[in-house]
Amino acid sequence: MNSQKYAVNQPLIETLINWVKSGEIAIPEIQRPFVWSSKKVRDLMDSLYQGYPIGYIIAWKNPNVKLKDGSLSEGKKILIDGQQRVTSLTAAIIGQKVVNKDYKKIKIQIAFNPLEEKFETLTPAIAKDKKWIDDVSTVFNGNLFDIVGDYLENNPDADKLKIQTVFQDLINIPKKQIGLIELSGDLDIEKVTEIFIRINSQGVELSQADFVMSKISSNETYGGNLLRKAIDYFSHLSKAPEYYSHIAENDTEFSKTDYFQKISWLKNENGDLYNPTYKDILRVAFTFKFNRGKLSDLVSLLSGRNFETREFEEEITKQSYDSLISGVKEFINETNFKRFLMIIKSAGFVDNRLIRSVNALNFAYILYLKLKEQKYNSALIEKYVKKWFVLTILTRRYSGSPESEFDFDIKNISQKDFGEYLKEIEDAQLSDAFWNAELIQRLNTSISTSPVFNVFLASQCYFNDKGFLSKDITVKNLIEQRGDVHHIFPRDLLKKKDLTRGQYNQIANYVYTQSEINIKIGNKPIEKYLQEVKEQCNGGELKYGGITEFSLLEDNFKQNAVPISIFEITMDDYQEFLIERRKLMAEKMRKYYEKI
Repeated sequence: MNSQKYAVNQPLIETLINWVKSGEIAIPEIQRPFVWSSKKVRDLMDSLYQGYPIGYIIAWKNPNVKLKDGSLSEGKKILIDGQQRVTSLTAAIIGQKVVNKDYKKIKIQIAFNPLEEKFETLTPAIAKDKKWIDDVSTVFNGNLFDIVGDYLENNPDADKLKIQTVFQDLINIPKKQIGLIELSGDLDIEKVTEIFIRINSQGVELSQADFVMSKISSNETYGGNLLRKAIDYFSHLSKAPEYYSHIAENDTEFSKTDYFQKISWLKNENGDLYNPTYKDILRVAFTFKFNRGKLSDLVSLLSGRNFETREFEEEITKQSYDSLISGVKEFINETNFKRFLMIIKSAGFVDNRLIRSVNALNFAYILYLKLKEQKYNSALIEKYVKKWFVLTILTRRYSGSPESEFDFDIKNISQKDFGEYLKEIEDAQLSDAFWNAELIQRLNTSISTSPVFNVFLASQCYFNDKGFLSKDITVKNLIEQRGDVHHIFPRDLLKKKDLTRGQYNQIANYVYTQSEINIKIGNKPIEKYLQEVKEQCNGGELKYGGITEFSLLEDNFKQNAVPISIFEITMDDYQEFLIERRKLMAEKMRKYYEKI
């Protein structure tokens, strides 16, 4: 029979608050920052006053760790569900400030009307009304006799006995019990995740990255609390640089750290090619520094797990924090980050809409950092990162569950010459059969965000190709300026032929073109508007772009992988056109991959 995996207790609320104050329970701020409104705090206090249940909180005990002298250090409890409720209780009962979404420390004041036995968020009107206590935390932390006396003095018509009873009920809130489910410290992360999902009434799922954040934020010995902030703030600033001033003004402790200096460059950045979440930062830093791909291993290592003896050792905890901190610092380094993005852009991925696989981008950054650490030549690093990034997108290497592939790749990369490893993967996955058959088949899709179509567009940006029928405007210009995707065979005419959405929206029928060209073409049959393009090249009226020579037109078709036979076809030849263009698109992508 399996042993009990958790214990259920009902400590007093005041006991729980004392545990938080003493650090026996660590609030990891998984849901960063405090997200409850003051009204939800008010409702929580009202539920407790009325005697209603407020649900269980869940804590996971850190394993006991063996110190160098052989003694054991008792592990803390980490709160993994109930952070908002516990933070609300500490805010309302002991007046502890919380960090809001703007990273400001604020005091949540919950007012109380003893006559109506009603809680409310403090407002200027309530503050002027003598029937209200401005802040219930003053009641919990004050002298009841004096508080009742002062209230009756300000409200002489109030029923003295009722007021005494109401205040007594109010200060008894911390004496009430709260349900605590404590998960065993020897459970692995997969089991903890499963238990959490099963007993969490909100249906919220925590990722392994969330558990890592819990671990590091509750560890002050090795600087985990500041590391957690560095990760959090970097991911936030990468999306919203304007929050720099909020952090500088409201987290003065962090703003004095080396971490803050290392991420301050983000205040002037507005690019959105790569806006990593805290999960991305953790995954890249961990895989890069630990040569492992499974984040569950990081949770164990931060706890001090020795994978051979299955014991927990303080020295392993220290080494793990040192390595993770080093990895995060390499990730957030301005030179590294900008150099990596320059490499990705130089491969033609000039816009975040061309990058649908964050996993591929994450591993490309891991590879960049790893090759740099291994002292590869900078030109080789650029070549290898570009090729690997494109290869992993084309082959969908990190789609689905990427952890096992991350683990497999990083172990090989750390043990072999990367050029040799890349050749192995190319031989296995980018054979002639891939380029001449599989890739062409995958181009048979109507999904405009398809990875293969994005690679095709990236190849056009890389080769500096012009937009369809454009003389000077490039595909890169059009993508960056949100240009039009044009149907070579007009969509509305294909609809009239009773083609399905999936048929007329084929990506082999798509080209980037200037809006004015797209509008001019409108719903003209392909044979009609191309005849007018030919006349334009024979000295006729300039209708579509600025191309006036056949040689330039043929080159434009080649750049857009449009078959030159298009001049001989009609609307009835749509399917044959798609087949021919897919072949040309695949050929272009192969040429692109071989050149980068």
